[in-house]
Amino acid sequence: MAGTILHRSKIPIQEWFWAAYLVATHTPGISARQLQRQLGVSSYETAWYLLQRLRKGMVNDTRTPLAGLIEADETIFGGPATGKKGRGVTQSVHNSLVIGAVEVFRYVAKNGMSKEKAGRLRLEWITHADAKTIGQFLKDNVVPGTLVRTDGWRGYSQTALSGYEHMVQVQGGSERAHQLAPHIHRVFSNLKTWLQGTHHGVGQKYLQGYLNEYVFRFNRRRTPMAAFQTLLGITATKKPVGRGAIR
Repeated sequence: MAGTILHRSKIPIQEWFWAAYLVATHTPGISARQLQRQLGVSSYETAWYLLQRLRKGMVNDTRTPLAGLIEADETIFGGPATGKKGRGVTQSVHNSLVIGAVEVFRYVAKNGMSKEKAGRLRLEWITHADAKTIGQFLKDNVVPGTLVRTDGWRGYSQTALSGYEHMVQVQGGSERAHQLAPHIHRVFSNLKTWLQGTHHGVGQKYLQGYLNEYVFRFNRRRTPMAAFQTLLGITATKKPVGRGAIR
């Protein structure tokens, strides 16, 4: 398919479709080694490169920003990350900092109790957890005027939250973080399990691609077939990607 991510690929088009189906519908995700076996290709690098290009096709450049009630926070992931700052991330050169935001929907359960559930998600690898970085992340991913629920980290300043409603919840200790922001912390926990279990850890250079895949899968977790169709549709709109551009 000339002019798309599949441009100049030596892999037959039917194999691309099969790979896209596996990546989009396989619940725990699929590693390059697993994809190599499924496709029957001789080279691990071919399967890896194919998978990385599909990850490029998982981000719709015209996607709708998050809205409503938002939980936002950051977490530290293992993986090379020199020169990073924020929440002690520089204590180890093997850490990467990731910021996330997830929509929170309130509803009334059958027993009449008010409950919450997670909606759409955004994740991004960042270099600093400062007000400028956090503010740009929110600007890129969240509708202005939205209510954003955060902890008391100084990066969530008035400057960073300018144009948003801000609900600050001071946790008092890291052990209470998951109680005050349960949805984004559940995302972080499951993401770490997925990265370690399926991919056995990911280096900083390629981390954003894996975050994109997780977001794509999470946002379509209830509609796997629609995820497959969406992936094909987005992939067809993406420009060709050379090996040097794969991150």
